[in-house]
Amino acid sequence: MDYLENYYSSYDEEGRLLSRHGQVEYLTTMKYIHAILGGDKKKKILEVGTGTGRYSVTLAKEGYSVDAVELTEHNLKILLGKLDGTENIRAVQGNALDLSRYEDNSFGVALVLGPMYHLCSEEDKKQALREAVRVTKTGGYILAAYCMNEMVVIKEVFLNGSLERCLERGMLTEDFHCVSKPEDLFEMVRVEDIFALTRDLPVTREKLIAADGATNYMRSYIDGLDDKMFDYWMKFHFATCERQDLIGATNHSLDILRKK
Repeated sequence: MDYLENYYSSYDEEGRLLSRHGQVEYLTTMKYIHAILGGDKKKKILEVGTGTGRYSVTLAKEGYSVDAVELTEHNLKILLGKLDGTENIRAVQGNALDLSRYEDNSFGVALVLGPMYHLCSEEDKKQALREAVRVTKTGGYILAAYCMNEMVVIKEVFLNGSLERCLERGMLTEDFHCVSKPEDLFEMVRVEDIFALTRDLPVTREKLIAADGATNYMRSYIDGLDDKMFDYWMKFHFATCERQDLIGATNHSLDILRKK
């Protein structure tokens, strides 16, 4: 927890999501959230690992009932500072691995848009997913976001020149799968890892989405686009983000599951 608290206390996560390149991930995720909700304000939403509340606060201001759980005190304070008291939102400090404060089958939608970035062990990842599934109603949806392996290897390891350091620290397997420790903060997965994590869960996979596609390979270009060209980029992205041959190359993926 100290690693994450220290990281988010000094990193401008809100700024990332508000940047042009960060907007691609945000707009994509919100597109699919809204499609699932269908405007039904009776559907209760749980967001686990809510961060600074970019999704939770927006959904609450749209009139949805939201419960938001966040591990770090820093992010929780930012979230609470966005509220004016009219929102139907309950924000608490908590851990994705233990949602015992919530009963089984309590929510129509569970959002797990941050925890899978940071949980290193396979068992912790499975536990976070099990808890999200447990508190979701039968027929409800669980949306889980992941950081994908290959974008990190291409952009951070090769383009940023950190290959030698990563090899010395044992951070890459022979087939270039990233190996993370808790102090490394971020955990990278491949599509087959996502499938393995959900194999034994009582869910069906509705969609697996490339949440930002090629955007993070060309951040400077995307950030410099005018409104017209950014709209065209989003049209291209939405036209291709469900193509399964491109999922492994995205930076962030969005797994959309439905509870049996």
